[in-house]
Amino acid sequence: MVRSIHRRSVLALVLLSLLAEEPMHPYRMREMIKERGKDRIANVAQRNSVYQTIDRLLRAELIAVRETARDERRPERTVYEITDAGRDALRTWTAEMLASPAREFPEFPAALATLMVLTPEDVTAGLAKRAADLATSLAADREALRAAPELPRLFLLDEEYSIAVREAELKWVEGVLAALRSGELTWSEEWIRAVAEKLA
Repeated sequence: MVRSIHRRSVLALVLLSLLAEEPMHPYRMREMIKERGKDRIANVAQRNSVYQTIDRLLRAELIAVRETARDERRPERTVYEITDAGRDALRTWTAEMLASPAREFPEFPAALATLMVLTPEDVTAGLAKRAADLATSLAADREALRAAPELPRLFLLDEEYSIAVREAELKWVEGVLAALRSGELTWSEEWIRAVAEKLA
């Protein structure tokens, strides 16, 4: 019997999906995540995050040690495999994440909620940079999708979604920029104080 329902995470889901393909060691998992571009959805910038998540999956009995490989030229490597409980968790987590929007706390809405601490000019400059960065990343990702080996659409849905979300964000940011540049959207400390006094 596997312990209570385990805390799911995007990285845990990605690692379980890799181990559902074949047993492998953590270094290989991290490399495959990067090779497949899944480091856009799972943060593997810190190598430790993979090892910590593997430890958590191991304690939860969702994965197991298959073997410890020894090679004279490399450090000892532990190869992991998914358990039946891990396959069940992978299916359950995927179905839940697919069907139910999660409460996520990204940075951008937090910055929007507090942007009145900046001047309209600073916000315009920041959003202009964001728009340029979004346009650049979208162009690169569209090109990468076109240049990628022919894969069935099933394997590209996460990329399609990422592009669609960023396209919508870019359109919205450009609209806010237009309002800032026209003067339709503006503020000052005095105006903010007056609004605060009305709401008090």
